[in-house]
Amino acid sequence: MPAEHEHDPTLDPAHASFALAPATRTGGVLTTGAYQVHRDFLDFLVDGRPLLHQLSDLDAVSPLASDVPPAIFTDQVRGLLLDAEAPLPGGRYVIYGCPECESLACGAVTAVIERDGDDVVWRDFAWQTDESADLDLNGYHGIGPFRFHGDQYRAELERLLPSAAPARRRVLLIGARVAVLARLAAALRTIGIGADTAEDTAAVPPEELRAYGAVAFGRGVGEERRTAVKEAFARAGADVAYVDGLAPIVPLLVAQIEHALDRSPLERRRLVRLAAAGGEATVEVTSTCRVQLVAYRLDRLRRTRAHELFDGLLEPGRHRIPLDARAVKGRSFLVARTMGGVLVAPTMAPASRESPSR
Repeated sequence: MPAEHEHDPTLDPAHASFALAPATRTGGVLTTGAYQVHRDFLDFLVDGRPLLHQLSDLDAVSPLASDVPPAIFTDQVRGLLLDAEAPLPGGRYVIYGCPECESLACGAVTAVIERDGDDVVWRDFAWQTDESADLDLNGYHGIGPFRFHGDQYRAELERLLPSAAPARRRVLLIGARVAVLARLAAALRTIGIGADTAEDTAAVPPEELRAYGAVAFGRGVGEERRTAVKEAFARAGADVAYVDGLAPIVPLLVAQIEHALDRSPLERRRLVRLAAAGGEATVEVTSTCRVQLVAYRLDRLRRTRAHELFDGLLEPGRHRIPLDARAVKGRSFLVARTMGGVLVAPTMAPASRESPSR
């Protein structure tokens, strides 16, 4: 467990430490033939220990699940921050719910979350199946109350919120391969990124240019066209990120554009560095998180090949991951992903091979 998540109660007996850590509810096929859904989520660490582990034999997930739509995920975070009204009577919030349907009728662990001066308190934990909680019958009498320092509590949860600045999740795609642009635009739209294609920006009004957060150039776009596009955005006063497509591989281009559109502060990012050299990848993270590393390349017939190289939890710091020579032969690229972050790096590059987070 990372040192910053640990807490010695003898040093501050009045407060518990609060942190978040990735957790998994493993999916599979049950003996009855029914399917059990796989869920990745963030668990609550209280004094360095997962709170879920204190609830024996409980099959549940927190509201901070990776497959929750972004708007709902943000609402859940704001609820825990007490920036929104409690969803249940008596100031109660769902701490863990059913991993299959998340319905209160299936049962949920709830607790009162409240401010007490500068502190945040979690108390009166209970198993709840309807609008009211019976603490005498279904209370977790051996758990809590927990008193957290408000600054630490808010800082940990606010890392999960999108940047306060209005996000311009829209990209202009400029390239020579119409089919690739069409597939790329479709892939971006499925993850909530608006995408338009164009040959140039000559006839695009300035106010429309200012709506874009990024411009992606295909490798076939010449320097003259690139310069003209950049000058048009400069005249419009648009602050955009420019992406040079590494290869006509849609998942790779999606990752490049996602990274370009990420305007979150550096100090709030978990995944901060990806490099490839000497037959290994170097990945750096700032907090414990699950990281997936995939290699992409084009084969001799120009078909996309993808190889998953790593998928697991990483502790804070730099980590070296061996690269399968068969997966990265020729001109290939790495994509590293974690919840809320993505980085891209070529495995063969003429200059620096590092792809630091901006």
